[in-house]
Order: sequence, then C-alpha cells, then structure tokens
Amino acid sequence: MSLDFDSARLPNPNMREDHHEWRTQLRKFIDAEIMPYAEDWDEACHIPIELWPKAAAVGLLGIGHPEEFGGVTEGIDAWHLWIVNEELARIGVGGVAASLMVHGIGLPPIINWGSQALKEMVAPSVLAGKKHISLGITEPGGGSDVAQLTTTAVRDGDHYVVNGSKTYITGGMRANWVSTAVRTGGEGGRGVSMLLIPTDAEGFSRTQLDKKQGWWASDTATLYFDNVRVPVTNLIGEENQGFLVIMTNFNAERMAMAAGMEALGRVCLEEAVAWAQERKTFGKRLADHQVIRHKIAQMKQKLNATQAYIRVCFEAIEAGNASPGDIALLKVQASETMEYCAREAMQILGGIGYMRGSRVERIYREVRVNAIGGGSEEIMRDLAVRQYGL
Repeated sequence: MSLDFDSARLPNPNMREDHHEWRTQLRKFIDAEIMPYAEDWDEACHIPIELWPKAAAVGLLGIGHPEEFGGVTEGIDAWHLWIVNEELARIGVGGVAASLMVHGIGLPPIINWGSQALKEMVAPSVLAGKKHISLGITEPGGGSDVAQLTTTAVRDGDHYVVNGSKTYITGGMRANWVSTAVRTGGEGGRGVSMLLIPTDAEGFSRTQLDKKQGWWASDTATLYFDNVRVPVTNLIGEENQGFLVIMTNFNAERMAMAAGMEALGRVCLEEAVAWAQERKTFGKRLADHQVIRHKIAQMKQKLNATQAYIRVCFEAIEAGNASPGDIALLKVQASETMEYCAREAMQILGGIGYMRGSRVERIYREVRVNAIGGGSEEIMRDLAVRQYGL
C-alpha cells in the first residue's frame, strides 16, 4: 500500500497545467510558512497577525476576488478554489484555515451586493491582509434557521440603530467589519437585510469564546450591538432583500467546506496507511491484517464517492447550473465521509492517535464543527427536500 494525500486523489480532467502550478506555489507557501508552526498556534489559540500579509503576497487571500481591489480573477475558476481548500486541509489544523480565510464568507456580500463606495472602503485592505472582515449570521437563540433572526436595525434618519447579538462568529475578535444579518422588516426571510457594521462603532462589544472542542487557533466571538448607529450607506444590497444575499453566500461556503472536509478525510487516510505499514501486532504489520485492510478500502471508497460528487457540483457551478439542493447534500456527504475516516483512522492508530499533536486527533475533534457550520446536516437535508418541491 502507498496511499497518501496526493495518490488518493481521483484524476480530474478539468485540471490544467495552471492548476498544477497553483497547487505547487500554494503548497510551497503552506509548507514553509504554516506547517511548521500550526500545531503551536493551535495550542496557543492564536495565529500571528503577520500571516495575513504573507498569505496576501502569495495570492491566497485574493484568489477569486476582483483585481481592481487587489484580487486575482483572470483565468481563475472553481478548480483553483478547490485546490485552496485541499491544500489548507493538509495542515490538519482546521482553526488555521477557518480564521485565515474567513474573509471568504465575510467579503463576498460586499463584493457582490455592496455599493462601489463600500467595496473601495473594505476590499483592498482585507485582500492585502491589513484589515479583517467576518460574517455575522448565527444568534444565541437560533442557528441555521436564518429567517428567524432577531437582531434589529431600525431606520433613524441617515442611520440604522442596531440592537441584538451574534455568536460563534469566526474571526469575530479580530474583525474590523462584520457583514451582519439584521431584521429591518417583518417576520421571516422577507424582513432580513445585510448591513456592514464597523467594530469600532459606539455600542459594539465582543467577548471571546475560547472553550471550544476544536478550531482552537481560530478566534471565535460573541458580538453585541447596543444601539449601534450604522450609516444607511452601509446597507448591503436592498433593504429586506438580505435573505437572497445570505443564501447566495451559503452555496460558496458549503462548497468550500465540502472540499476541505473531503481533503481532511484524505489526511486521515494518509496517516492511517503510514501507521499500518509501520506498526506490528501479532507478528505482522497492521497493514497485513484483513480487518485493517478493509477499513482502509472503505475509507478510500467513501473518499472516491465524495470527490466525484464535489466534481459534479463544481462542474455545474462552472456551467452556470448550480443546484443549492445538491450542494446541501454534498455538504452532508462530505461531513459524513470526514467523520467516518477520522473514526477509522483513530481506530487504526490506537493510543498514538489519541495523543495531542496528531493530525488525526485534531481532525477527529473538529468533525462536529464542520458538520454544523454553514448549515447542520439536518438543515441541509431539509433544504434539499424543499429544493425538490417536497
């Protein structure tokens, strides 16, 4: 057996030479600037602020974002973004990728729906790694049911007055701005708007959530809005049309998470195969025991299926035929695959896999946040059924 992270990847006919060059460039950066330090950052629950400008310099922060703001779009497609999530997963420290790339969910509402003034105010500094933006959707009283959010924004002249709170906000302690879902109208999704809230505004406060099962390196916060006055010009899109902004954003987030989860499963496979070849029990390698070989085969089987599903969904996106229902079910497929691979790898590694410092141990702890974040498995299944008219 010689299955590792790269050899366990199915051939993808959509990959061109420029995709392979991007992977090589990105891998060199990650291996030099992140891999040697990621475990220590995770234990310290902190990523050095210097990492963001370095990531910007190599093109990681800007890929897929408009060039007029410092991004890179020429020749960029879904496959370049898939590579980003695969390579970040190799680190095996989910909190690093979550925090470093949180602008990937915080900035698109501005880029796609914001005014030119908002774009010019926010995008260049974020893509340069000098300032930070997060996404504020989840509330203490509700998670995936976005239509029921209760944070209010009441119009008062040229400002909205915002009251409420958000929680489990990735990058929330570091953020200079938060793309925030607020209620400007009546009940349900039709009363939701998106508002860019600066974190230096009077009445804004935040507390760190630092007792997490995983993603230790990622700063996570609860945000509080106490009569925070936000200029009307900070409205993202049209008033009471924020639900459309949120749902469009979710599709991209779920694709990124699915690609990352499949790759994290491949990390588990790589670690399991390496240990099975090295460890001996009852006079022979673990890899020579049929029960272990079958575990590895099933891991590879599930990874193959998930890779194929990701490819189909990305091909549909590239063709302009994205299906939110299929993307929702893909996220479920990916989280279930990640969980299966993490569990089986832990079984193969045994005691060593239970010790801190192992990629498998971290990934095992981080399964649940991936299965919940961006929409829980249960919500994803229900969303898919509604998409198909049931």
